[in-house]
Amino acid sequence: MAATSSRRIFFRDLRLQVSIGIYDFELEKPQTVAINVDLLLAEPEQAADDSIANVLNYDVIHDGIVALAGSRHFNLQETLVEAILDLCLAQPQVAEARVSTEKPDVYGDCRVGYEAVRRRSPG
Repeated sequence: MAATSSRRIFFRDLRLQVSIGIYDFELEKPQTVAINVDLLLAEPEQAADDSIANVLNYDVIHDGIVALAGSRHFNLQETLVEAILDLCLAQPQVAEARVSTEKPDVYGDCRVGYEAVRRRSPG
């Protein structure tokens, strides 16, 4: 019986200044948003053989998120998360993406956030 395995790449607690929110105080200036991304990778077509050409380059995801977060104002965390999911699933190596955002400074006693998971459509 062949062994099965899964491979993941993750980014934890990527903190960026993002123009986000609907309230007046949120429209005045960017606020800190913590972003977490967990990517389930598709089975490789070939062995990685220690070559960057055979794996997902972290820079594509990291730099893409940074650029996306600074590209415009987002009214909702949900909208930002969906845009990050689009970015991640545009990479052919990614089979599923889980993305969450947190706004740590909205409440003094907790962080508030949003999370979504999307799997690549078959075909």
